[in-house]
Amino acid sequence: MDLVLVIVLTAVMIPLVVFTTGILRIILSIVFLIFLPGYALVAALFPKKDSLDSVERMALSLVLSIAVVGLVGLVLVYTSWGIRACPIAGAFSGLILACSVAALLRRRGLPKEQRFEPRIRLSMPRLGKETAFDKALMCALLLAVLGAIGTITYVIVVPKHVERFSEFYLLSPNSTMEDYTHEAVVGKPVGNTLGIINREHDDVAYTIEVMIDGESVANIGPVQLSNGEKWEDKVSVVPTRVGSGQKVVFLLYKDKGTEPYLTLHIILDVVEEA
Repeated sequence: MDLVLVIVLTAVMIPLVVFTTGILRIILSIVFLIFLPGYALVAALFPKKDSLDSVERMALSLVLSIAVVGLVGLVLVYTSWGIRACPIAGAFSGLILACSVAALLRRRGLPKEQRFEPRIRLSMPRLGKETAFDKALMCALLLAVLGAIGTITYVIVVPKHVERFSEFYLLSPNSTMEDYTHEAVVGKPVGNTLGIINREHDDVAYTIEVMIDGESVANIGPVQLSNGEKWEDKVSVVPTRVGSGQKVVFLLYKDKGTEPYLTLHIILDVVEEA
């Protein structure tokens, strides 16, 4: 029954955490993260009722929740999803549901008298009859809860610094970043490959302007990219006059900006056709 309640709470908490804001999201996130992941994991690891007593099971649930929150958060940082409400809710809901199902299956394989079944006691605990170890464990448990609440609140409230940038590169006809074409014939196209990688942690629309010696000769785009998405395409320029040292510039604009975001260039020596 406890695991069914955990699954129901998870299903209810996901939309609440995703679609709320401010202090309410903080409170719901703490409730969602501080206990449910660890409880489901402990239930899967220790399905027998005599494996742990109530205090040890509660303490381990909280400690494992804290550990799992840190580990999953670390993994999300290095993914394209990042630390956002939807990825966090999806990752932890999947973890909780998987552990809950595993715990239910493991309990089912045990005789009924050996299965762990939580019992709710409404009487207040009398600390005078607890052992010194139990008192120390309860104090450590309380400190862990307070520390976890403070940590999660800090992570949610304090803005995170995320490095946002785009990669803009030029490849030679050999698909390398060397051996670029520097000699051209007037009126003949010169082809290279341009590439963009979006690392902005947001959807971005890019446009590219191609110029030869300050004269605009082509426009490319808009190229719509999601975070982590890459675009490559062959781009040809056609020099219209003879001359050495002609500068071909590729200007990258972001989200209809008026100033170039990044620039690349190559130098062409243009001759008459033989």
